[in-house]
Amino acid sequence: MNGNWLYYGDNLDILRAYVKNETIDLVYLDPPFNSNQDYHVLFAEQDGSRSAAQIQAFKDSWRWDQEAANAFMEIVEAGGKVSQALQAFRQMLGANDMLAYLAMMTPRLVELQRVLKSTGSIYLHCDPTASHYLKILMDAIFGARNFRNEIIWFYKTGGASKRHFSRKHDVILFYAKTDDYVFNAQKEKSYMMHEYGFKKSDFQKDERGQYTWVYMKDVWEIPSIGSADSQRLGYPTQKPLALLERIIGASTNPGDVVLDPFCGCGTTIDAAQRLERRWIGIDITSIAINLIKSRLLDTYGESITKTYLVRGEPTTYSEAQALAEFDKYQFQWWALGLVGARGVEEKKGADQGIDGRLYFHDEREGGKTKQVIFSVKGGHTSVKDVRDLRGVIEREKAEIGVLITLQEPTQPMRKEAADAGFYTSPWDGTHPRIQILTVAELLAGKRIDMPPTGQVNITFKKAPKNKGIHEQVETLSLPL
Repeated sequence: MNGNWLYYGDNLDILRAYVKNETIDLVYLDPPFNSNQDYHVLFAEQDGSRSAAQIQAFKDSWRWDQEAANAFMEIVEAGGKVSQALQAFRQMLGANDMLAYLAMMTPRLVELQRVLKSTGSIYLHCDPTASHYLKILMDAIFGARNFRNEIIWFYKTGGASKRHFSRKHDVILFYAKTDDYVFNAQKEKSYMMHEYGFKKSDFQKDERGQYTWVYMKDVWEIPSIGSADSQRLGYPTQKPLALLERIIGASTNPGDVVLDPFCGCGTTIDAAQRLERRWIGIDITSIAINLIKSRLLDTYGESITKTYLVRGEPTTYSEAQALAEFDKYQFQWWALGLVGARGVEEKKGADQGIDGRLYFHDEREGGKTKQVIFSVKGGHTSVKDVRDLRGVIEREKAEIGVLITLQEPTQPMRKEAADAGFYTSPWDGTHPRIQILTVAELLAGKRIDMPPTGQVNITFKKAPKNKGIHEQVETLSLPL
């Protein structure tokens, strides 16, 4: 594989279509799973009546329905140890949400085993709700003899309970493809060396002559991302860079290929880029793909855009139309991404006429933050949509409103937009207060008429500039 790839779509389809056998050096995955649900709900029997459309993509919550049942049957009918494991789960768990999760995870793990090189490794990140089931599944797919570690990621955040011990860790299951796998032993600082039974000869002295480095253990105390952390991008499942840098440093060398099939906000991609590894990221949501592109741009500058390609996003009008018919919310996020806008974070149906926002400054230092408000329509549009948007920007005291539409606007729509007048910017003059942009125009390169965002835009919470490796980790190359 040459270069880096960012794929938008279902990772099962993409793995089967685009990733060849034994081309990946490291897989890290953190598949979404709703651990905050009541356990009684997760293991409750389901009647299977939900439609396949309700499980179109990986979500944070799972249901046993026809789609999950079909996935289960496909695996069982293939035979072998994996089939036996799924049948045992069905007999023990029944047809419930946990079985749905395992049934949907299994073919993806099988594909990940296929694409790993013989020298490759996989790290599966999960929580204690599902880790023991996933361990059995991984044993069936990768072979129990290739299990290397159950890594405990310990963190201090989270609540306390009077009914059980505080839950303060995640589980990471580390498997190799074969015995001939890459492993660069990591070292970490320790302030309690004597408690682990090591001798002085096991350590190196630091600049003060103190023995402060040990061989790394399988319990990792790495702080999770707090609300004030500079890394924080607002993505709910974001993991710290230090965690991914440790994994990538341990199981790859510079130039190797790292794959994250649930790449979310792109922490794996960012860490791989920092450590000079090639990468493949896959996610099924437009919000994730847009956030990753923005993160890379903020961290590495404009030149980063020449080092990777995006595949799976609509590039033609017909593809955009198909996306709008399939999932209007995914279409909405994709369309906003074309103009660098950020979708609203309110729940579906509670957006108050606002699908996205773009913030900017066009005054000297100390000037107020101004905004462009977006409405996205993938179906029929009329002059009412323009009037509604006009009312929203007046209510929100926004400077500009933009209607993004799949259909060509009618003449009454254009007249209503023209009647809204202009916003006068102290930066560069006047801009239409209401603008209508079609998807076809955006795909052809047309952009919003507004003050230059390259100099004044503050829409996304910016990722910090790259200043080298986030976690200082000593690396040793040891024979296995």
